[in-house]
Amino acid sequence: MTAGRGAELLRPPTSSGRATFLELFFDLAFVVALSRVSQRFAGLSDDTGWALVTGFGRTLLLFLALWLIWSHTAWITSRYEPEQPVIQAVVVGTMFAGLIMAVTLPRAMEERALPFAAAYLMVMVVRPLVVAAALRGHPRRLVPFRLAVWALVSAPLWLAGALGPDDLRLPLWVAALAVDYIAWTLGWPLPWLGVSKVGRWRIAGKHLADRYQQMFLIALGESILVIGVVFGGADYSAERAAAFAVAFSTSALLWRIYFHRAGLLLTEAFDRAGMPARLGAASERTHLLIVLSVLVAAVGYELVIDEPFGPPRPSWLLFVVGGPMLFLVARIRLEWEIFGQVSRSQIIGLALLLLITPALARWAPMVGLSAVAGVLALVTLLDGMRRRRPPPEVAVSPIGPDTSEDRDSEA
Repeated sequence: MTAGRGAELLRPPTSSGRATFLELFFDLAFVVALSRVSQRFAGLSDDTGWALVTGFGRTLLLFLALWLIWSHTAWITSRYEPEQPVIQAVVVGTMFAGLIMAVTLPRAMEERALPFAAAYLMVMVVRPLVVAAALRGHPRRLVPFRLAVWALVSAPLWLAGALGPDDLRLPLWVAALAVDYIAWTLGWPLPWLGVSKVGRWRIAGKHLADRYQQMFLIALGESILVIGVVFGGADYSAERAAAFAVAFSTSALLWRIYFHRAGLLLTEAFDRAGMPARLGAASERTHLLIVLSVLVAAVGYELVIDEPFGPPRPSWLLFVVGGPMLFLVARIRLEWEIFGQVSRSQIIGLALLLLITPALARWAPMVGLSAVAGVLALVTLLDGMRRRRPPPEVAVSPIGPDTSEDRDSEA
């Protein structure tokens, strides 16, 4: 009877799998958060050498903390019924904490470290305890319990980094985040309770695919916002208008390349997977790279629109060229996850970007962005030519075949 009451929280097999309005509302906090990440990246445009490396590393750490919050929430709503009041309260509470992290993020490595860490820990520690309590006697309650225990392991590192000397904050938070990500990878192992690897979880695969696609679109929306705000706030010139057009075209090409076959068939691949959680775990890492690449590219748009023909600086290559290169790497990985093969067109595009990068270091930012847009246009053209050749690829992922030993009683 107790397990039956806890079972009410689980997603029923008849669930539509589509994201709810609550989840779209939840994403609004992460629209703010991603804009703050872009803001921190943009602040590195004048840095060089070690200052650029450490500045990028600090911002990357904050982004990874945000991503862990978002991805955990996506998995929660893929396992549990979002229409249940407890799950709705969990999602809204997570949204509030995410908003705190977003507004403190620009100075999270400085004087706002404590509220950022406190909001993060509120989600990582309190949320799984609430879910475990709501599950009552259901066997699945051990999964959120494991999450809470491991979050308590990393909590002293987060708090010590927030309260301690500034020069120790980065290494302490790197260690704390490493604990959280390693725990996720290993399945939060505990003595006598074993592990609960996410690849064995029972989830609504269609829902998780939907959430990944939506997060990619949110990141693209952030890039469009950057393009519009920077161009609207700068003095008008023909050069800036041209940079605005090329930046928008680049963003549109990223959208086209993502959704060409693999991104479009992501939901179908989850439907066909015997163990969709395995594909979900792999795809989560791929979409982390995709979202990060779009944010980095957006900073490149800002730099080019602001100074289309300014003097070349080492840092701008990291954003103008590095973002699209990372996107193609992640997109190649996504192609393999969906079809079990890699795209020649994207490999060609990646190779071209690698070859032209040294030459672009000597040219104005506008030339670099135009070259990147040209390479992405070539990838899109080659993808279109491949699509005309029968037969079309079938979304049968090599990840997550269904085997009896993969089944977990508490998954």
